[in-house]
Amino acid sequence: MNYHMKVQMKKLLFASVFTLCLGSFAKADLAKRIDAIVSQPSQRKVQFSIHIVKADSGSTVYSHNARELMIPASNMKIIVTAAALKYLGPDYEYKTKVGLCGDTLVIIGSGDPLLGDEETDARYGRERGWIFKDIAAVLKRNGIETIEDIIVDSSVFDDQRVHPNWPNEELNRWYACEVSGLNFNDNCIAITVKKNGGKVTISIEPQTSFIKLVNKVVPISKGSSAVGAYRNREPNKLTVRGKCKDKAGPFDVAIERPAAFFGFLLAENLAKEGINTTGQLIEKTLDDYSNFRLLVEYTTPIADCLARCNKNSLGLAAEALLKTIAATNNPDGKNGSWDRGRELIREYLLALGIDKSQFYIDDASGLSRQNELSAYAITTVLLNTYRSGNWRLYRDSLAVGGVDGTIARYFKEQKYKGKIRGKTGYISSVKSFSGLCSTEEGDYIFSILANKANDKTRKIINDIAKAIIN
Repeated sequence: MNYHMKVQMKKLLFASVFTLCLGSFAKADLAKRIDAIVSQPSQRKVQFSIHIVKADSGSTVYSHNARELMIPASNMKIIVTAAALKYLGPDYEYKTKVGLCGDTLVIIGSGDPLLGDEETDARYGRERGWIFKDIAAVLKRNGIETIEDIIVDSSVFDDQRVHPNWPNEELNRWYACEVSGLNFNDNCIAITVKKNGGKVTISIEPQTSFIKLVNKVVPISKGSSAVGAYRNREPNKLTVRGKCKDKAGPFDVAIERPAAFFGFLLAENLAKEGINTTGQLIEKTLDDYSNFRLLVEYTTPIADCLARCNKNSLGLAAEALLKTIAATNNPDGKNGSWDRGRELIREYLLALGIDKSQFYIDDASGLSRQNELSAYAITTVLLNTYRSGNWRLYRDSLAVGGVDGTIARYFKEQKYKGKIRGKTGYISSVKSFSGLCSTEEGDYIFSILANKANDKTRKIINDIAKAIIN
């Protein structure tokens, strides 16, 4: 070996050692920073599970109780959306079918969670209630001015519309709405309360006689308005209570029997367009398709569902995806259930090499406190998706720091804006955040779960994400 070759080899060896040293120093510095963040006095009682990995190599750069089980809140949606891409594929579309069986109008639900979703409709420039006008127009083009019955078929999912482990006192909230094979308007109505001339009036959107309201709101001249809607024993009969100075709302309230809600609204809107219904509204499974004549089909791509689920934390989208995974893996393509969906997601996680001790799946949205995940399980799922051909689609479904979704108001500084993507989570005493940090040195995948959290924990979690960028 000549002199020049020896010098060159020494230079390469030095460069390799120097790079390794830099990596070790950076790793140690990150660990020191995060340890200081989580050990702040305000977080002494908070339990953390944290795992950070380098995306290109998969090597761990920080770990703190990474394999400890935690209640993940809405970080459960990360698992479900990744599993949905695995089982359904990036080209999957929900398809709601509208057609005729003789003189009977039939709507066959696909489980689409975004049918009539206000944000999705606004994104595509569609006016509120557009689907009813479109169905009326289709009927008129086919020369139909009268129909007999309206059948709504929601059998793609089972009829367990409310998860047994959701808090009973929250079932009228938008995030705990019923899950049906035929959904509409996030299965909610918007209530607005106004005081006019000393009297209180209540309006709802969409306007429908499907919902009955009992007005118990008291008009006031001083103080602040505070109004809420409460369920009665009679389904879809709501008592609105509180006090109103000028205006309260609009605020969303979950309804019951979503498939019937859609069918009832359809009948009301068809009447406005001059198409009369002479029969009944029937909820049933259409077992015989031989007489079914398709008139129109409405589609929603899985990408839209992933984005509403991860960017905006729409629980209905998560639960619908879980039940869709179940339905598509049933022989008849129907009766998607929480039980079957959980079974398939467990199989997905085990196939990734995640030990069964690292997770417990109860629901899809994270509203149930029975869910358990470790930060390690979440980073493993994210890393697997990162290395798949679906990563760009999945990445784009995550909220972007300082830009959109649930973290639009965070990370607005130029140093961080647009460089942190993730999914937040929150239920009482639980806060979480998992996703991706893009730095000059490459991408880092992270998961931060906090139980026994307090009002300062969200800032602590955000500071950890910033430390990765720093």
